[in-house]
Amino acid sequence: MSETFHEFVVQRSPALSRTAYLLTGDHQLAEDLLQSALARTYRHWRRVRDGDPEAYVRRAMYHQHVSWWRRRRVTERLEAAPVGPAGGDHSDATALRLSLDAALRRLTPRQRTVLVLRYYEDLTEAQVAEALGCSVGTVKRHGHDAVRRLRAIAPELVDRPSERSTR
Repeated sequence: MSETFHEFVVQRSPALSRTAYLLTGDHQLAEDLLQSALARTYRHWRRVRDGDPEAYVRRAMYHQHVSWWRRRRVTERLEAAPVGPAGGDHSDATALRLSLDAALRRLTPRQRTVLVLRYYEDLTEAQVAEALGCSVGTVKRHGHDAVRRLRAIAPELVDRPSERSTR
């Protein structure tokens, strides 16, 4: 294995793994997605290493994920609300993360992917459209539907008025 590729994998895998998890909503699928993208990147490492290899891996993940949508029929899973352990104090941040995770699992894979790319990866609508191989209008539609659905299934995620807006 190329030493530079090994260094890249060691340094960037945690961040890439988080993105893969957000795309799939499942730890095992996220590992598979990341491994697939890294394998593709390794095959093209000589060409990719001098540019932006992380962008190449992310694009490979997005494309692989889209490919998975097209191959399998998506069925919605309804899961029981997580039951916390008796006693103990949990921070608001942890509760918010759990709520967000559960809500993201209830979105379609396309909706979840658009939200991850737009708001976690901070890509523009045009960049998301290019990464997913669809139109900007499709990205807007999936994003709008996803946010509307999140508001319905997880109202605790809706922004509270900020201090600036109440002044």
